[in-house]
Amino acid sequence: MFGILVSAFNFILAWVVRSVLVKFVLYFGLYFVTTEFIQIISSLLPNANSLNGALSSIAANTSYFLDVFALQSGLSLIISAYVTRFIIRRIPIIG
Repeated sequence: MFGILVSAFNFILAWVVRSVLVKFVLYFGLYFVTTEFIQIISSLLPNANSLNGALSSIAANTSYFLDVFALQSGLSLIISAYVTRFIIRRIPIIG
């Protein structure tokens, strides 16, 4: 009876080490690298102030239509979507 319990314990311990622990370490490493990478990249990307500066030189007639279509919000969404797509494609397991 003791041999069966030891065998079952060894099986469960091997499963935990092989599948759960290895996946935890791997995904924690991916999470850590991704969050640090995003912090570095976000400082290099243009922010809303530079977008406002780029759109401030547009004439008033054109500016009205850009405000109606909310171009400033749309450009911010498009840029963040492209950055997210770039980051996801660079993670080997996901992309």
